[in-house]
Amino acid sequence: MSAQTEELKALTGTTTVVDARGTSCPGPILAAKKAIGSVPVGGVMEVLATDSGTLKDLPAWAKKMGHDFLGNYEDSGYLRLFLKKLK
Repeated sequence: MSAQTEELKALTGTTTVVDARGTSCPGPILAAKKAIGSVPVGGVMEVLATDSGTLKDLPAWAKKMGHDFLGNYEDSGYLRLFLKKLK
């Protein structure tokens, strides 16, 4: 396990979780867009997804919106992706 994965796992429980498992593109991004408003600035949002396209889409969306994509890891057949709200 990478150091980054361990750091991300340590965030679990302190995050706003968006469960977009079972939805395909653009479902996870739409769910993230909807939920980001409830995340405080400096807070972390965790997106759970089964669509591998989210690995490309979420970092691109976060960058476009001015947020910091922290990384991702795979957990029991789904992805956990993390971003920090910067504004």
